[in-house]
Amino acid sequence: MRRIDGKQVAETIRGEVRARVESLSTERRPTIALVRVGEDPASIVYLKSKTRACEECGIESRNVVFAEDASETEVLAKLREFNEDPSVDGILLQLPVPPHIDADRAIATISPTKDVDGFHPENLGLLASGRPRFVSCTPAGIRELIVRYDVPTSGARVAVLGRSVIVGRPLSLLLSMKGTGGDATVTVCHSRTREIAAVTRESDIVIAAMGVPGFVTADMVREGAVVIDVGINRVEDPSASRGYRIVGDVDFDGVAPRTSLITPVPGGVGPMTVAMLMSNTLQAFLAQQATSNAPR
Repeated sequence: MRRIDGKQVAETIRGEVRARVESLSTERRPTIALVRVGEDPASIVYLKSKTRACEECGIESRNVVFAEDASETEVLAKLREFNEDPSVDGILLQLPVPPHIDADRAIATISPTKDVDGFHPENLGLLASGRPRFVSCTPAGIRELIVRYDVPTSGARVAVLGRSVIVGRPLSLLLSMKGTGGDATVTVCHSRTREIAAVTRESDIVIAAMGVPGFVTADMVREGAVVIDVGINRVEDPSASRGYRIVGDVDFDGVAPRTSLITPVPGGVGPMTVAMLMSNTLQAFLAQQATSNAPR
């Protein structure tokens, strides 16, 4: 069993982005607008990590924070403002947003050419048609881990546990596409799937993204399988200094001895999500530069 070091791979990717940014001969740097509504503690932490990553990669970040009771009209107006701003390459709306704001409407308001989170319906549709523009950061990060650890995917059986549009669905499309990190036979499982264990035991790669602590147990995994744990769950633990600990969707101690490769939680998939956001922002910048420099 080997652990997949997501921190190390993410650091490598951020270094690649930084080197590409430093090589640019443009007047300005790639720029992302980070928008938060309210004071959700997890969102505050996530945006701080994204801002730090921007600084490390030489990407400019513009942080906008709305009060919890900000109207949907206000938020959408700011998103449209960034859409029209040629100095902004990428836009990210930190989720979740307060319940009085329609998250789907807000995401659809973001220009698909600046949707570096990859959640806009147009970008999901492009991925489904095999012509991806921006791929959701977590699925993109998972594929990057698989590729950089030389995990064979061509003809492999993959079980994706979870069907969300943030992870499960786009990931299933990515892994089944032709090319590097693809050509896999993917089964998407969810809360209504019968005999999930029968599916996972036949799979070469098991990717758990259901949001259920310790859902995948040792009896569900074949010997030598690759296991990717996307879960980030807070469970009570009186012995921990904070009164809780973070665990994944996989029973790591039980499953790890049976695997050839496995991601830990934390330190596996999580860092990759932010790294791929940096990569998407650079991609958005380069695309906008190509468009502005194209002959008219």
